[in-house]
Amino acid sequence: MTTPTRTTVPTPTSAASQPLIVPSVLPADFARLGDEVRELCEAGVDRIQWDVMDGVFVPNLTFGPDVIAATRRHSTVGFEAHLMVVNPDELIGRYVDAGCELVIVHAEACAHLHRTLARIRDLGSRSGVALNPHTPAEVVEHVLPVADLVLAMTVNPGFGGQSYIASVEPKVARLRRMIDDSGLPVELEVDGGITDRTISGAAAAGADVFISGSWMYGYPDGKAAAVKQLRATAAAARR
Repeated sequence: MTTPTRTTVPTPTSAASQPLIVPSVLPADFARLGDEVRELCEAGVDRIQWDVMDGVFVPNLTFGPDVIAATRRHSTVGFEAHLMVVNPDELIGRYVDAGCELVIVHAEACAHLHRTLARIRDLGSRSGVALNPHTPAEVVEHVLPVADLVLAMTVNPGFGGQSYIASVEPKVARLRRMIDDSGLPVELEVDGGITDRTISGAAAAGADVFISGSWMYGYPDGKAAAVKQLRATAAAARR
């Protein structure tokens, strides 16, 4: 399989200068994924997230690498793969080859997390580590030097359209302090139940990247207006 052309994603320095809005394609029409990707780019998103589920780590089964690779030419922004799988080490290379510039694995699924994150970088992608709502921030403290992003889940992974868990915000704040104290260029992302109402709490806690799925797709004024609303609301909460 030919490796798709990749879009270079700038590496941030600590908190991003402006909030980054990243849609999940989970609510998209799977029969027209190429068009969906193109429309998201036209809406002004910063990159696109693919929720990869294996039916084991989480109940659902979603996108294989060949599907992602087929849509890569339709995008002008970077792709991130959020691997909600039990065997990420066996799959990482496939998603890098599919054109994902950022690959996120779950700390709960990695026996040797430092090694896994380092391997993602060795394969030419940026590395990310996700934490389920119950997983403490300290789990990632000693892998920050090999991580480009930390993702705090604000829902339990596996389903779209869930309600935001506000009790995760203190953990987001703890992660923000850890990243800032490290002096490393690590993004802090939140994913789950992000809307124009919930994004303020996550942003005030220190997140700088925001995943939105069901809310963005259902916004009555369209995706471009949804992106602008989310970005403006998050920016105001960070002042």
